[in-house]
Amino acid sequence: MSELSALPQLQAIERHPAIAFTYRLWRDKRLGAIGGIVFLLFLFLGIFADVLAPYGMNDTDLTVRLQGPSWAHWFGTDHLGRDVLSRVLLGAQLSMIVGFLAASLATVISILIGVISGYFGGKVDMLIQRFVDAWMTFPDLVLLIVVISIVGPGIPQIIIILGCLYGIAGSRIVRGSVVTVKESMYTHAAESMGASTLRILWRHILPNVMPVVIVLFTTRVGATILAEAGLSFLGLGVPPPAPTWGSMLSGAGRTYMYLGPWLALAPGLCLTVVVYAINVYGDALRDLLDPRMRGAR
Repeated sequence: MSELSALPQLQAIERHPAIAFTYRLWRDKRLGAIGGIVFLLFLFLGIFADVLAPYGMNDTDLTVRLQGPSWAHWFGTDHLGRDVLSRVLLGAQLSMIVGFLAASLATVISILIGVISGYFGGKVDMLIQRFVDAWMTFPDLVLLIVVISIVGPGIPQIIIILGCLYGIAGSRIVRGSVVTVKESMYTHAAESMGASTLRILWRHILPNVMPVVIVLFTTRVGATILAEAGLSFLGLGVPPPAPTWGSMLSGAGRTYMYLGPWLALAPGLCLTVVVYAINVYGDALRDLLDPRMRGAR
């Protein structure tokens, strides 16, 4: 009777691909599913940071400066009496904005370069890949520092620079998948039937490389958040008075670390947790979406 009663539930799960995929994720990759939940939690906190923050990001009160965690200030206060929890929440908002937009731009650039290079091949592929090789020889942090020093700090500049940096480097992953799909039987069948290049790319190439693109996007979100925090730590990120996790670690967090350890622990732990959660979630997606991986069976 128990098996018969569970049959409609299993049929409902199989009927909806999104529900079935979520069920497989929780069943086979529990750590990745928890990482996805943590990431969605931080995303929710970032979106509604203005509502959830108990104080303004720059509301100062010198009478409560450098106070430890309490009911009034859950994460304590900094050297100017500002609430650390409010600044961490608003820092999550900036990190999510930069991470999502930069990762989206990087994914679009990776798709454009990777599809053109992998599908057309020949001299086009050789020229593009030599450019990608030259681009990847530059250290990421050094390149970011040089470009930011020239164009100046700011959210739009950081998003564009990070998008180009990770987009060009990630195009090689998309290119490898495009080359594999290009040699498939259904692609050759579409070419033999006279399908146009645009139709082949849209109907056959892109849908079959989307699992790789999805995983690439999730990993790029964590990488861009970490890169933005590194730039803010060096003073080249989002300019003040906007709080970011990197600037909180670099400013009061480093100066008053011994007097108030919570100033460095709060943004540092948030940065560590969200990047780790995104990475394990991306690994779980890769295992489930790639049929060559054991977790996809």
